[in-house]
Order: sequence, then structure tokens, then C-alpha cells
Amino acid sequence: MITTTLETENIPLVLQLSPAIAITDEQFFALCQLNRDYRLERNAKGELVIMSPTGSETGNRNAKLTQQLGNWTDENRTGINFDFSTGFKLPNGADRSPDAAWMTLAKWNSLTEEQKTRFAPICPDFVVEMRSPSDSLQSLQDKLQEYIDNGVKLAWLIDRKNSQVYIYRPQTEVKCLDNPMTVSGDPVLPGFQLQMKTIW
Repeated sequence: MITTTLETENIPLVLQLSPAIAITDEQFFALCQLNRDYRLERNAKGELVIMSPTGSETGNRNAKLTQQLGNWTDENRTGINFDFSTGFKLPNGADRSPDAAWMTLAKWNSLTEEQKTRFAPICPDFVVEMRSPSDSLQSLQDKLQEYIDNGVKLAWLIDRKNSQVYIYRPQTEVKCLDNPMTVSGDPVLPGFQLQMKTIW
């Protein structure tokens, strides 16, 4: 017996709200808290982007990524790292939630205590998005470019499906690494080397 698995792209559901409904930042935050089974984002147009949770394998790889970044952050002590459940309000108005993020302590400490408890109105210095088997590569590439356009200094798109890592930096052509063993965070994350063995 032959079993065939059909892989389809996981295209997020996009709901256009404006001009019928205007959702404030506080209302959007409350909506996300009430619907924790979904990853909700808001793009720069104010549209609501609804994504289903990742599969277990992708979730495990995300955990390995966050673990490595967290370990380095604890040793380096110059910044703070975040997991996939963290939302950020970008300068273009979008609310995004990367799979992993990091920012300097100076940037984090510039926020008020209230801002820290919600989707911080600040752009991280470093973000990572990991492609699930069903994710559209183009939509993720667009998202990574959006991060760079809004002030991220270093962004990685990890495409496990093709064993590639795309490196994004401001005013620099995107670099693609084929099946790397490690990926360097220098100079934004000095000394950080993501070990890809547990990610692939």
C-alpha cells in the first residue's frame, strides 16, 4: 500500500477590518489574550492576520532555537530575548510576533512598565522566523523585509524544508546559506553561534 501526503501551504487568514471596524491597540491586545490558541498579528494596513498553531515538530525546533538564544543572552547579559508568543508594535503600525527576538537592555529599559506588559511599541534588534513545512516562503520573506524596514538590525529566515537560512541586514543584499552547521549573530549578537544540528 502506498501512502501519499499532500502538502499544502499554510496561508494565514486575513480579515479586512477598516473602515467598518477600528480596533485600538488595547482592544487588539485583549483580543489576542482571549484567543491564545491562535497567533494573531496585525499588518501595516490594519488587517487582522490569523495563523493556526504550528505542528509539534516545528514547535520543538522553535523551542531549541529559543533555548540557544536564551542561553547566550544569559551569558552575554547585554540584552533580553523573547519567544514566539511575544508581540511587538512596529513603527509602521503592524503588530508582529516573530518566532524569536532579542533587543539590547538599553532599548528594553527605555520602555515604561505598562509598555512592557503589552505589545511593546518598539522594534527588536534581532528576529528569527522559522518556516513550517506548510508555510509560504514568499510571505515569510516579505515579513523579514518588513522587520528590516522597521529597524531590525539582523533577521534570519530558517527554511527547514530546503535546509537554508536567509540572512537579512539593513542596506545589504539578502544572503542565503545552504545547509550551514552554524549561523553567526555577529556583530549584532557578538559571539552567538546558532547550532543548526538541533534545528534541522
